[in-house]
Amino acid sequence: MEYSLHKSLKEVYCDEGAQLEVVFGDYRIDVVDGSGLLIEIQHGSLSAIKRKCHALLRKHKMLVVKPVIRKKQLVKLSKQNGEVTSSRKSPKTGDWISVFDELVYFAKLVSHANLTMEFVMVDIVERRFPGHGKRRWRRDSDFQVDDLELVEVIERICVREVTDLLQLLPHLELPDEFDTQELATAIGKRRHIARRVAYSLREAGAIKEIGKRGNAKLYRRVDK
Repeated sequence: MEYSLHKSLKEVYCDEGAQLEVVFGDYRIDVVDGSGLLIEIQHGSLSAIKRKCHALLRKHKMLVVKPVIRKKQLVKLSKQNGEVTSSRKSPKTGDWISVFDELVYFAKLVSHANLTMEFVMVDIVERRFPGHGKRRWRRDSDFQVDDLELVEVIERICVREVTDLLQLLPHLELPDEFDTQELATAIGKRRHIARRVAYSLREAGAIKEIGKRGNAKLYRRVDK
């Protein structure tokens, strides 16, 4: 099922002369723009398109667009396509650091010469209805998503070089050599999240491991 969010983002990236849902061998591409650039919009896990990207990047330039949900309005329906029974703001908010939850599976591809990535911060409406789907274990509070609707595009960050990933880190003030505790302090997150960030940046090539301080691994930005 294609959500409205996906359709709306395809429209954002459609220029004059663009084609939608173009087949390349075993794969279907969301948008091919007027210059021949392949544009893939991936709301789901980046790991799901790794094989597809590996195959297509051999001969084609690609732009992978990854939406990042900042705010979400939750609209509850009585049933699928039913009437609205309630609406509230989700207490969860997303930020650029949440990108690294996905990049851990995709980081090695970021340095590919034919790949550009764009992370798009959005606000959305999520419409949901009671249901269990195919889950084996069930709870009364279970729900299924009826649709995701785009409300607003807030900001975009384009990654053409691996060091562009550092734009995703807010208020980054680090010494030339740093460990994951210092990274955690710099980005205002817990250390287990900083480890995920460091792993992704290292695998992409934006930072390099240079040794240890005690038991902690030390890193340096490649542009230093």
